[in-house]
Amino acid sequence: MQSLLAVLVTGGAGFIGSHIVDKLIERGYDVCIVDNLLSSNVCNINPKAKFYQLDIRDNLEKVFEENKIEYCIHQAAQVSVAKSMEDAYLDCSINVLGTVNLLDYCAKYKVKKFIFASSAAVYGEPEYIPIDENHPLRPESFYGLSKLTSEEYIKMFAHNFNFEYIIFRYSNVYGPRQDPFGEGGVVSIFCERMQSSKDVIIFGDGTQTRDFIYVEDVAEANCVALETSVSGTFNLSTGKNVSVNELFEILSGLTGYKKSPVYQPKRPGDIAHNCLSNNLLKSVLGFSPQFSLLEGLKKTVEYFIDRSV
Repeated sequence: MQSLLAVLVTGGAGFIGSHIVDKLIERGYDVCIVDNLLSSNVCNINPKAKFYQLDIRDNLEKVFEENKIEYCIHQAAQVSVAKSMEDAYLDCSINVLGTVNLLDYCAKYKVKKFIFASSAAVYGEPEYIPIDENHPLRPESFYGLSKLTSEEYIKMFAHNFNFEYIIFRYSNVYGPRQDPFGEGGVVSIFCERMQSSKDVIIFGDGTQTRDFIYVEDVAEANCVALETSVSGTFNLSTGKNVSVNELFEILSGLTGYKKSPVYQPKRPGDIAHNCLSNNLLKSVLGFSPQFSLLEGLKKTVEYFIDRSV
């Protein structure tokens, strides 16, 4: 009997990583998770996955030896832009050195493919919308810089140690399991506050726009990337943007929230408009997001309602 293909998912107990793990297991892969559980949730861990409570900067020899890892999907990260500006060393340690540590093991154990969660933050202030992969790379935070630096390490490792890679630059990912506290995305924050009848705060005038992609589309794209022989860097997005005011109105309708938003001053460093072109994703990987914003928001609201019961 042929053994299952072994995939390591770092951050597999987290918001996006846990959805990727679920899809991989549905597809019949042998999945193991490395997660330190500092910003994730043990409840998200698929019981069919093998779990190691480790940091990506730890000694991972046992993980690779015991499981004969063939593919690595790297989702673990320090994800807070604000925290990166407060503690650049910590951000670099996790996002850059953690990635290099993982790449060292991937090279040693001859993995076939490395898939990485990068970010729209590598682009900085947009020169044009929608942003394509040829846009200048001028990150405005240490978080964006650490993601960009990791991208370069991945490409050099892949070249020197002969494995394939996919780098995904995520737009704003939302959906079930996203933490509405701390550095949670705006959708989860709005859902939690509307569900609790708390004031919903909008920073700035709400006309700023974002490109929101549903987490199940992101998980599916990672699976597609694993199953193709392509290497490259791709925006993972819907290619459509919506204002924060529009988002508020849609979620108010779905939740029955009756209050008006509370507007507060724009936060320093917030970009006015952000939308990523996904033309390359469609043409090269043949992948298009399947969930409309309304469909994704309905599923997300249902999750928050169920969680509060």
